[in-house]
Amino acid sequence: MAEVILKKVEKLYPNGFKAVHGIDLEIKDGEFMVFVGPSGCAKSTTLRMVAGLEEITGGEIWIGDKMVNNLPPKDRGIAMVFQNYALYPHMTVYDNMAFGLKMARTSVGEIDKRVREAAEKLEITSLLDRKPKEMSGGQRQRVAVGRAIVRKPDVFLFDEPLSNLDAKLRVAMRVKITQLHKQLKAEGQTATMIYVTHDQVEAMTMGDRICVLNYGKIMQVDTPLNLYNHPKNKFVAGFIGSPAMNFIEGAIETNGENVIFIFGSSKYVVLPEEMGEKVKGYMGKKVYLGIRPENIGNTITHPEGYEKNFLEGKVSIVEYMGNEEFIYFDIDGYEFTSRIEARKSEGTKYGEKGRFYFDVDKIHIFDAETEENITL
Repeated sequence: MAEVILKKVEKLYPNGFKAVHGIDLEIKDGEFMVFVGPSGCAKSTTLRMVAGLEEITGGEIWIGDKMVNNLPPKDRGIAMVFQNYALYPHMTVYDNMAFGLKMARTSVGEIDKRVREAAEKLEITSLLDRKPKEMSGGQRQRVAVGRAIVRKPDVFLFDEPLSNLDAKLRVAMRVKITQLHKQLKAEGQTATMIYVTHDQVEAMTMGDRICVLNYGKIMQVDTPLNLYNHPKNKFVAGFIGSPAMNFIEGAIETNGENVIFIFGSSKYVVLPEEMGEKVKGYMGKKVYLGIRPENIGNTITHPEGYEKNFLEGKVSIVEYMGNEEFIYFDIDGYEFTSRIEARKSEGTKYGEKGRFYFDVDKIHIFDAETEENITL
């Protein structure tokens, strides 16, 4: 078993700065867990504490059935892939991948078998005789991953391994690492992986579950789809998704029999009945409405004959993405982004006014003080 369990883990630096605030997290055997969050949120620090490269100042870290707080990295059953590859420049690919096994006094035959198996999985067999300087960044990163595979660790740790690659290579390596995880699981090998990134696209496409961190605290741990559709708070809602969720400051009020969200100069949308019941306790209080760009449509995309929840906005810019368009518009000083299929965009242009449909079945309401999602 290669579970990783963090119990009340803390990191306090000598200068008094607390980087990690009592994290509790269970990573299942064979799971691909992604740590994601903005710069400075302590995702790499947390990973380095699991690896033993950073001392913990409180709590417990368990790998399998061992508490590893005081174990050196080499005894924790982990293999780490770094952002900067960390390959020996004077060694061939073969020797770089074999080095750790040689230090562990593994037999020559076993070393050769493991290196060639890993090279085949990563499609770098033809590179085994090359040195790092003779390869591209993507090839070097595959070698770094291969060096981790040959050790057959209990847990793989990835610290922003793709951030030095260009956009095309990032996508290719993202797919390769995801495939590798599935392949190792299919072969019955240990495949627990913890992957750190600041790129939420990587997180959404790679992880079985995602741990969203901010200021050394866990904001939410869930599957990619649940994070996207059911964010627990305003931070998670705004961090996950591209383009980012639109947020509007306003209040909950009633309009006849309807519960409404009102903002600006008496602009409002009518909330669905079930949602209205959930937020009635916030009547007159300041709240935030969150709506994703793809849930703001226009007169073509809205249900035929439906007149509710249309608001007029002035277009500030249109970004043409080929298959879709991002329309940025303004309502009473509030900036919005709408994401619409190109063939349904009505040819909206800069400076024009348009009517935009807000799909209120897909909105979220957040408490202005706690930033918790009160519509869940």
